[in-house]
Amino acid sequence: MMHFPQGFSNIVGRETLARSQALKRTWPFFLDLCVAAIGLGVFYAIVRIAMLWAGPPSEQMVVSLSPRALPLYAFYSVVRIFLAYLLSLFFAVGYGYLAAYNKRIEAFMIAALDIMQSIPVLSFLPPVMLAMISLFPTRHLGVELGAIFLLFTGAVWNMAFSFYSSLKSIPRELREATDIYRFSRLQTLVQLELPYAAIGLVWNSVMSVAGAWFTLMPCEMLHLGTKDFRLPGLGSYLQTASDVKDGAAIAYGLITMIAIIVAIDQLIWRPLIGWSDKFKFEQVESSKRVTSPLVHLITNSNVVNVIARRTTEPLGEAIYEKLAERRRERVARIAAQPVAVESVAHRYAPWVLYVVAAAGVVYALQHAVALVRPVTGAQYLGLLQGAVATFLRVNLSLLLAAAWTIPVGVAIGFHPRLARLAQPLAQIAASVPATALFPVVLLVLIRLGGGLGIGSIALMLLGTQWYILFNVIAGAMAIPTDLKEVATLFRFSTWERWKTVILPGIFPFLITGMVTASGGAWNASIFAEYFPVDGKILTTVGLGEQIAQATEQAAFPMILLGTICISLMVVTTNRLVWRPLYRLAETRYKLG
Repeated sequence: MMHFPQGFSNIVGRETLARSQALKRTWPFFLDLCVAAIGLGVFYAIVRIAMLWAGPPSEQMVVSLSPRALPLYAFYSVVRIFLAYLLSLFFAVGYGYLAAYNKRIEAFMIAALDIMQSIPVLSFLPPVMLAMISLFPTRHLGVELGAIFLLFTGAVWNMAFSFYSSLKSIPRELREATDIYRFSRLQTLVQLELPYAAIGLVWNSVMSVAGAWFTLMPCEMLHLGTKDFRLPGLGSYLQTASDVKDGAAIAYGLITMIAIIVAIDQLIWRPLIGWSDKFKFEQVESSKRVTSPLVHLITNSNVVNVIARRTTEPLGEAIYEKLAERRRERVARIAAQPVAVESVAHRYAPWVLYVVAAAGVVYALQHAVALVRPVTGAQYLGLLQGAVATFLRVNLSLLLAAAWTIPVGVAIGFHPRLARLAQPLAQIAASVPATALFPVVLLVLIRLGGGLGIGSIALMLLGTQWYILFNVIAGAMAIPTDLKEVATLFRFSTWERWKTVILPGIFPFLITGMVTASGGAWNASIFAEYFPVDGKILTTVGLGEQIAQATEQAAFPMILLGTICISLMVVTTNRLVWRPLYRLAETRYKLG
């Protein structure tokens, strides 16, 4: 046995304690350095983007297929997608809030939202690009804003539907609690509505960004008649590589895109999913939580904690106190005043707005009629045939997508370990542009005896099934833990569990997913029914094929008529199917 000198253990203990104290003090400093590095990186990114956007516009820009150009191209694409997502988030919250709480225009706003999400991106392309370029004729900014707006049109609608659906399904007792404590509208939004909608909004944000990646290629290579606007980015890189059939460049581009998607998943989506899980409406806290190194970095950074403690927290309290004081004063003032007679101006103001809106609609209809006057009867008949064919493909793709996404989404939502593995894989699969994978799928189908008629349904599935999957995952994660434990306690069979817990729990999310998937299928019809492969253009009868051809030829009357046909079918489906299902979700399948 070895004998140590007297006091040696005390010395070792002091050194160990000193080392632990040093590590304890050094780690927050290291985290502060990481936060500072992130800040410097953001500043450099802003400078770089400003230099690009301030330059002159350029047509027929040469896209380099060198792998060395990929980091800069990827940076430009990520910035465009990020700005489009921020615009989508603010629009979704504002639009969903107005639609949920304004009974007079709720039906109109939801119908308009359903129409807008079903209109293909190429239908937006001509007016958006012409408007943006005319606003900024001497700057590259106009083309950039046009591309960002097109990405916005492919990312915003499912987020707006998700937030609207969440607001309509908030439990009654939570509403009553905010009324009892006299929350202002802002306080109710920040402390009840946004937290309650967080799970669905985060998962639909994942889908929105994936949808932006999906539409990146046509948004960065904009063909408008004889004009060809190309933007430096990952989408234009992949499209150029596909046009010249450069397999190595396509592989480099896809690898870069997958690496970015995985990095975004680890740095952004995993922390947000873990953070949103705490807003689950349940009586029993779940023992399984999603963790993230980035959340640990932020929560343990001295700089972030000091900023929050000295700025955001006092500012929030001051705003809430001021709003509460104004609310008390307003209630007291209204109680003290006699009942006022409604003024004539206040009574007829809505009617004036209705008349102005009707006049605007009549004016637009006159111009639309003048625009489509040259269209022949044979073209109208072709549009009708295409509408029927595309309608059947859209609904068949929805049924096929729901058949596998519902059980898989529930399994991922119920098992956090499976979610950690499946979530990034689903994001990658949803984000990789189907147009980059479709030539291989189409060639296989042709060899098996199928054509674009079957292949178009496959492409619609590639672009729309993820809306249902991500919403079902969000719905499964939002089911309270205590309901799951009750089902286990009473030993429900698999069928009873699905009938009484799972399907009612995910129903509002499932309807949101189906509605947005329907819009995504109409959007994907552009690529599904008109696709170039091996130097040829394969087509099949459908509205997507006619809109795509009209866009190539800058035939605005056919673009307008195709868009009108899609809108009419979407309005009819909304009226007969989706609105009754939404009403069922907010009445029967509502927690509380």
